[in-house]
Amino acid sequence: MHTIDESTGGTPAGAQQTTARRGAHPGRAARAGVPAMHVPRSSPENGAGRRASVPAQASTGVAELLRGPVRPARVLLSVPAAVYLTVQTPQGADVVGVLTSDAARLPLGCILFRPANGRPLVSVPSGAPARVGGGRLVVGDLTVSAASWWDPRPKLPTARPALLPEGVRQLRAALYGEGVPHSAFSLPGLPGGPSGPLAALRGAVRRADLDAALRTATRLIGLGPGLTPAGDDVLAGTTAGLVLLGHPAAERFGAGVTSLAAGRTTELSRALLKHAAAGQVSGEFAAVLRGLVGDGALAPAIRALLATGSTSGRALALGLCTAIDLVDRTARPR
Repeated sequence: MHTIDESTGGTPAGAQQTTARRGAHPGRAARAGVPAMHVPRSSPENGAGRRASVPAQASTGVAELLRGPVRPARVLLSVPAAVYLTVQTPQGADVVGVLTSDAARLPLGCILFRPANGRPLVSVPSGAPARVGGGRLVVGDLTVSAASWWDPRPKLPTARPALLPEGVRQLRAALYGEGVPHSAFSLPGLPGGPSGPLAALRGAVRRADLDAALRTATRLIGLGPGLTPAGDDVLAGTTAGLVLLGHPAAERFGAGVTSLAAGRTTELSRALLKHAAAGQVSGEFAAVLRGLVGDGALAPAIRALLATGSTSGRALALGLCTAIDLVDRTARPR
């Protein structure tokens, strides 16, 4: 047996497993009275049904994947705070993540009850085989099952909620900076200047032209480095904002963005754009929206969103501000 435990730092992984088996040096969780989770070592004769499952709080956005038939999957990425798997379904490839409790709460995630510094996740190479379905997710030596569920679509007062004006000003000030013109805003990896895609998006917003904003998506999809390029995050924030704030053309915009994403960006980003089109967002994004309607503290929610990833949080916030403007200008008498 080897133990998923918050052992003291500085001990090699092999030594941790040895001491865990001997029971000589319990980790911090054991000393605090928190029961350690035991996962048997994998072996050819040890099937998934005989493994102890690590509990997680799973997003209802991936409920069909988890509850459906067992399907082969492969590892997309493995880092200390997350393991992402891509799964082939009759509708095409989909993505599900196993995330630590201190990772961004993505709408496709199964959230463990341990932080990354407790090393609860296995380290597996990209492309390694995995399985998803039958109520479980199996990757390497780790089996995860849903102990509870969370809804990634935030509950708002109405289909077209009214936002607190002061809250919107607070979000804009945190994103752009006090006294800084919006035209000066930039994101790493995205071309700036008057001919850049962000300038084109601002122009579409000024004209309340959703079709022009959708055309801008052809320039933003896949633009920027990383597994979730900044251009995609802007579009995810815009799409989800339009859906959740009740823009009448939100469904058309979301369908256009997800269609453009096919073959033009990463698997993870494409999956997140699909969730955005369904109004399914990260916990950090949802907290900001709830704060904007007066449900919860807004300032800490904004800080948490902007701190997400290297550019993701700021790009998502920019997308949300774009959606707010489009909804406002559409509703305003002309």
